[in-house]
Amino acid sequence: MSQGETTPETDFRPVANIQERRIARVYAEALLNAAEQHGEVDEVKGELHELVEETFRRQPDFEAFLASGATSKNVRRQVLESVFKGKSSELLFNTLMVLNEHDRLSLLRALALTYNQMLDQRRQRIPVRVTTAVPLTEAQTNRLLVFLRDRLRLEPILQTGIDPAILGGMMVRVGDWLFDGSVRNELETIRKQLMARSSHEIQSRRDRFSN
Repeated sequence: MSQGETTPETDFRPVANIQERRIARVYAEALLNAAEQHGEVDEVKGELHELVEETFRRQPDFEAFLASGATSKNVRRQVLESVFKGKSSELLFNTLMVLNEHDRLSLLRALALTYNQMLDQRRQRIPVRVTTAVPLTEAQTNRLLVFLRDRLRLEPILQTGIDPAILGGMMVRVGDWLFDGSVRNELETIRKQLMARSSHEIQSRRDRFSN
């Protein structure tokens, strides 16, 4: 991903417990190491995203089937082979087979999330969630990126969202850290621009309603 690129928020479901996170991290690290050796890091990342965020979303029964302990390993293996063998990377297919062998396909969401987090760490990137009342302009986005790079000493990957209830303001969250009072002056220019745009849009809607 190029510098300054923004991404929509990823809708990973929460991981059940700490133990599962630890186990998922072992598999995610092994997969990431293998992907780096084969030069397939981004390919595997895309495959995990497609599986978790698209396939599972469209076919929740398929996710439930893979995670079910009531289905035998042999049956799941046959399904995995028919769906993924020759149609996905060998790295992902082998990982799925290993997870199946150890009855841990239920960890796929946790594995995908951890893979992305570890990749960001290795590339010195950090997700930053930005919520505004109206979309940021390109100039505002660039200004915010410059500020975040200087403040965080990492490459920010913006995850943008819109919430009209903010009334022209902006919330910037990095993990558990919320940018507010301590950096408000440095973000004031962008905030004022957003408020002006938001006020203009509200007035335009009122005018249309009155007409």
